[in-house]
Amino acid sequence: MTIQVIIQQLLKGFQQTALIFFLVLLFSLPLGMVVYFGRASKWKPLSIFVKAYISIMRGTPLMLQLLIWYFGPFYLWGMNIGGNYKFIAILMGCSFNYAAYFAEIYRSGIESIPKGQYEAAEILGYTRSQTFLRIILPQVIKIVLPSVTNEVITLVKDTSLVYSVSYVEMFALAKQIAAAKTTVMPFFIAGIFYYIFNFLVAWFMERLEKALDYYE
Repeated sequence: MTIQVIIQQLLKGFQQTALIFFLVLLFSLPLGMVVYFGRASKWKPLSIFVKAYISIMRGTPLMLQLLIWYFGPFYLWGMNIGGNYKFIAILMGCSFNYAAYFAEIYRSGIESIPKGQYEAAEILGYTRSQTFLRIILPQVIKIVLPSVTNEVITLVKDTSLVYSVSYVEMFALAKQIAAAKTTVMPFFIAGIFYYIFNFLVAWFMERLEKALDYYE
């Protein structure tokens, strides 16, 4: 099998890798803010529950979480896990995992804002929601962007873990080709794909950070 053929086959798998990446990012970024508000809630039962959720998501391997999301419904409730459920389980597993990390990143950014800004906004007649959306959030985005970038880059590489539930994306295809042709070349090519993807993501996030350079 020529390198050109390997690249063509891996490109098909890369489409699934990119799809998983963008959908997980789309779901986990806003979900992370919801998780943060739950953690910061003054209602203790909710706050304790969310803290436990964050601890579990960050303290256990993502691969294990994917296996639980995929096989759990069958063993617990006898649900049919065929069809499109595999893709849904992947999105849910990755999104809930990364939402926990993003929630902690948001918390560090929000809690770094001086309390005086909240008091000044209250004196000016801003509501709590107006204060957060117009004053706090723009600053927080700038503060947390480097940390978010690190997690986004990690997400690119973590998409390879979906092979654990037998989902065919780029890394799974590379393993199949390598096993069939007894060559490591597919892994090297897949590594190049991941590197280029991460390079583009890092470049975009750097441009975004400079575009949002309104807060020092």
